[in-house]
Parts: sequence; structure tokens; C-alpha cells
Amino acid sequence: EVQLVESGGGSVQAGGSLRLSCTASGYSSNRGCMAWFRQAPGKEREGLANINRLGGTRYADSVKGRFTISKDNAKNTLYLQVNGLKPDDTAMYYCAADPLYCGLSWLYSYFGQGTQVTVSS
Repeated sequence: EVQLVESGGGSVQAGGSLRLSCTASGYSSNRGCMAWFRQAPGKEREGLANINRLGGTRYADSVKGRFTISKDNAKNTLYLQVNGLKPDDTAMYYCAADPLYCGLSWLYSYFGQGTQVTVSS
């Protein structure tokens, strides 16, 4: 059974930073693609960044330059460094994994339960 468990969310002031983590079990981070999404209340789930098995990355325009995706295959853990946070970044952040799909839409096979990020002005 594949499980993805996110952590690292919290409440920060605008301009602050957080490092989100996603630990995978039953799925190897050096396989396929992993990604980060977020969903704010009343909004659609938004793909933020993905990383393929070779370490290649892709970012949504809305976070390019502020967010950095990375992974540690030895720890089977995916990360998202989020800098320069804005109130509009307030959302539940989810990690995702798929052995074949590697894009920024929600077509991943596996999603975690999410970690909440709240940014105050």
C-alpha cells in the first residue's frame, strides 16, 4: 500500500518561509514522478511543481522563483522549500506520486492527506 505523509506546514507571516516534507512508503521516490499541489477553500487544486526520477523539475508560473522542489531518494522523501510567502499562498498543500504520469494536472495515482499553510499579512 502506498502512503504519502506530508509535514512542515504551519502559520507564518507574509515574507516568511517553510520547508514542507513528504515521506513515502510503499513507493520509491526514484521511480516515476512526484509533485506538490495546493488547494485553497473554494478553489481548484493547483499543481505547483514536479520532479522526475532523474531529478528534472518543472514549476507553475505562479511559484517559479519562490518555491523549490527537491527529493532525497535515500530517505524516500520529497521536499518543497517555500519562500517569500504571501497571504494568497494560504492553502492545504499535498504531495503526489505516479509511476508514469509526470505533469502538473491532478492525474497522479497517489496523494497524501495534506499539510496546512496559513500566511498572515
